[in-house]
Amino acid sequence: MAKKSETKKNTDDQIIGMYMDYVLEHETVPKSVYKFCKINNLKEEEFYKLFSSIEALQAAIWDKFYSNTIKVVMNEEAYESFSNKDKMLTFFFTMFELLTMNRSYVLFALKEHKSVLKNLSQLKGLRTNIKSFATELVQDANADKNYKITKKSPQLYAEGAWLQFLFLLKFWMDDTSTGFEKTDLAIEKSVKTIFDVFENTPLESIIDFGKFLYKEKFA
Repeated sequence: MAKKSETKKNTDDQIIGMYMDYVLEHETVPKSVYKFCKINNLKEEEFYKLFSSIEALQAAIWDKFYSNTIKVVMNEEAYESFSNKDKMLTFFFTMFELLTMNRSYVLFALKEHKSVLKNLSQLKGLRTNIKSFATELVQDANADKNYKITKKSPQLYAEGAWLQFLFLLKFWMDDTSTGFEKTDLAIEKSVKTIFDVFENTPLESIIDFGKFLYKEKFA
C-alpha cells in the first residue's frame, strides 16, 4: 500500500498570498498558471484543485475580502442588536479597513487594464455577496412592516448598495487624506443617505451629501 505523502498541501489562502506577492513584486500578472506555479515551487495540480484559472483566483481574492469582512463583523459582540443602518455602516467600515490593509494590491488589480469594465469583471462574485447582504437587511426591515405598500424592494435596495460600494471604492482609491479620513466621512454620509431614501426622508441628507461631494470634487 502506497504511503501517504507528508507534504503539506497548500490552502487557498496560501496560494492567494503567493499570487498577491507575485503581482506586487513583478508589477504584472503571471502569463500562465504554469509560470506562476514554477516560480512558487507549486504543483499545477495543487493550483487547479482550488482555482480553474488565474482569473478565477483574482475573483476569489475579492470573495475573501468579503468573507473576512463578514467574519469580523459577526464577531462584533453587539452586532445583532445594531440597527440595519449601523450594520451597513459596520460592514463598510470593516470592508474598507481590510482593503486599506491590502491597498497596494487593490490599486494594482483595479488599474491593471485600461478598460474600467475589464478591471471590474473580477468583482462579479463580490457584487453578488454585497447584494445578498443588503437584501437580508431589507428583508429584516420588511418583516416588521404590516402592510405590503410600506415594504421596500430588496432588489432595488441591493442594487443601490452595490452602486454605493462602487462609489466608495473609487472615492477611497483617490483619497489622499491622512488615515483615509475622508473615506470614513463618505461612508457615514452615503449610508445615512441611502437609509434616508429607504425611509422616504431623503431631502436633507441628499442635499448634505451633495454638498460634501461638491466640496471634495472642486475644493
